[in-house]
Amino acid sequence: MRIFFEGKRRKQIGQERKKIMAQLWGGRFQKETDKLVYAFNASIGFDQKFFHEDVMGSRAHVKMLCKQGIVTEDEKNEILKGLDSIEKDVEDGTLLITEEYEDIHSFVEANLIDRIGDAGKKLHTGRSRNDQVALDMRLFTRNQVKETDELLKHFLETIEAVMEENVDTYMPGFTHLQKAQPVTLAHHLGAYFEMFKRDRLRLYDIHERMNYCPLGSGALAGTTYPLDREFTAKELGFYGPTNNSMDGVSDRDYLIEFLAALSTVMMHLSRFSEEVIIWNSNEYGFVEIDDAYSTGSSIMPQKKNPDIAELVRGKTGRVYGALTSLLTTMKGIPLAYNKDMQEDKELAFDAMDTVKGCIALFDGMLATMKFHKETMAVSAMKGFTNATDAADYLVNNGVPFRDAHGIIGRIVLYCLDKGITIDEMSLEELQEFAPEFKEDIYEAISLETCVNKRLTIGAPGADVMKDVFKKNREYLDNSGIEN
Repeated sequence: MRIFFEGKRRKQIGQERKKIMAQLWGGRFQKETDKLVYAFNASIGFDQKFFHEDVMGSRAHVKMLCKQGIVTEDEKNEILKGLDSIEKDVEDGTLLITEEYEDIHSFVEANLIDRIGDAGKKLHTGRSRNDQVALDMRLFTRNQVKETDELLKHFLETIEAVMEENVDTYMPGFTHLQKAQPVTLAHHLGAYFEMFKRDRLRLYDIHERMNYCPLGSGALAGTTYPLDREFTAKELGFYGPTNNSMDGVSDRDYLIEFLAALSTVMMHLSRFSEEVIIWNSNEYGFVEIDDAYSTGSSIMPQKKNPDIAELVRGKTGRVYGALTSLLTTMKGIPLAYNKDMQEDKELAFDAMDTVKGCIALFDGMLATMKFHKETMAVSAMKGFTNATDAADYLVNNGVPFRDAHGIIGRIVLYCLDKGITIDEMSLEELQEFAPEFKEDIYEAISLETCVNKRLTIGAPGADVMKDVFKKNREYLDNSGIEN
C-alpha cells in the first residue's frame, strides 16, 4: 500500500512539474494567467513547425556548454539522449505536441526535464527564448530558402527542355497585347528563364546575408557565461555569430527579404499563368493543358479549365499579404525583442508553403503541356508580325525609312480590306505600292527569315539560341545554395 501511494505521489509531482514547465516564466507571478490571455499569447499552434530546428539548436547549445565547462560530460550526454528520445517519439507519433504548452521551446524543455530530471534544467543556461526563437526561425527559413531554390532549379530545367524542343516553333510576340513581331516559343520562354534565374540569385543573396547565428545573444545583452558562439555557429552550419546581440534577437530583415523574393517569384509565375490562360482560350488555341492539370465544369460538359494557372495567379496576392503584414509589424518596433514579432510566423509559413506548391504544380503543368505549333505560326502570319521586316526590306533597297514605314502601313490597310496577309499579296500588287519590291520579298518576310536573321545577343535567331542553351546548361550545372 505504501509503495502504491508513493508511486501515485511521484506521478502527481511529475504532472505538476510538467504543468509548471509548460510556462518557462512562472516564478515571478502569483496568479495564473487568464485562459484567454494564455491562448492569445501562446504560439505552440504554429511554431511547432520548427520543432526539429529547436532540437537542433539545443543539441549545439549543450555541446558548447560542455566544451566550456558549464555542464559536465555526463550531463551533456544525458541531455542529448533525452533530446534524441523526444525527437524520435514526436516523429513516430508516440509523443504529441499539444496546446498545454505555450510554445515549442517549453514543449521540448518540459519533456526533457520530465524524462531526465535536474540535468534537463541546465539546458537553458546562457540562453533566452529570445535568441532561441531567433535561431529557430533563422534555421527554418534558411532551409526554406534552399528548398525553394531547388524547386526553382528544377523548374528552370523544365523550361530549358521545352525551349530546346521549340527553337523553330514560330509565334507572335506581343506589345500592348497586340501582335508585334514574330519570335519563337523558345525565345518567349527564355524570358521566363531569365526571370526565374534572377529569382534564384535573390535567394542566394538572402542566404549569404542571413547565414549568421544569433544563438548566444541572450535576451538582448548577451550573457555572463563564457559561451563560445563561434562553436555553436559552426556546429549549426553558419558562417559565424551575429555581431550585435540586440540585432541578433530582433532582426527579421532576412525574412522580409525572403518574403519579398517569394513575392517576386509569384509575380513571375502569375505573369506566366496569365499567358497560359490566354493561350489556352478557344480564341488563341496555342496550348492544350494536360488532363492532370485541368478541371471541368459541373454543368458545361465541353469545358476544360486552366484551374492550376488561375489558382497560381490568385495565390499571388496571398504571398504579397504576408510581406506587407511583416513590413507593417516591424516598422514600429523599438529595440530589442517585442512580442509583436511572434506575428512573423503564421503568414510567413503559409507564404513559404504556397510558393513551393505553386512552383511544383506549374513545373508539372508546363512539362506536360502540348503546344499547337501550326496554330501559333498562323497567328503570327495573320497578325502582320512581319510588317517591320517588310519595311526593312524597302530600306535595304534604297527607300528612306519614314517612307517605307508609310508604304507598309498602307499595305496593311489594303490587306485588312481584302482579308489577306502581306505574304498572300501578288508581286504586282506589292509593286503598286512600291516598285522596289522584287521576287525575294517573300523569302525576306517569311517567319523563318524574320526570326533567324535577328542574330544580336538576346534575339530569337536560331544560332543565337544555341549559345543561350549552352549558357543555360552551364548555369544549371553549376548553381545552387550550399550550407
